[in-house]
Amino acid sequence: MMFQISIESLNAFAAQFWGYVKDAKVFAFNGEMGAGKTTVIEALCRYKGVEDAMGSPTFSIINEYVYSENGEEKIIYHIDLYRLKNEQEIIQAGIEDCVYSGQICFVEWPGKAPNLFDENTVHVFIEALNENERTVKIKMPSIV
Repeated sequence: MMFQISIESLNAFAAQFWGYVKDAKVFAFNGEMGAGKTTVIEALCRYKGVEDAMGSPTFSIINEYVYSENGEEKIIYHIDLYRLKNEQEIIQAGIEDCVYSGQICFVEWPGKAPNLFDENTVHVFIEALNENERTVKIKMPSIV
């Protein structure tokens, strides 16, 4: 599925995104630096009801956000692998635990750890068209 989005259409996109991916939990976000991965992830979190302050986890590696669903508190992990050098560092940072936690997990720069993702991963590709618009392509797992 492909979408063309802008800052103004992020809320509508988030609604469409969650309707499309259903109950998927792990999302690998691909795109160049500045493509808008973090901005899109923040919109997806806000749609789920996250009220925490959000931002890029480039230096913290893992940001954890809380939201409520059906009266139950849940977690969204927002992970940035950009600064990690290899899969050993990724494992030591606890990334694997987040990815396989059963919670929603957004991972930026997944190419740093291709073996971390299984066949259930939804791959999201973001490309800048111009300063205000992006193309977002969602590749669903073939087993869904």
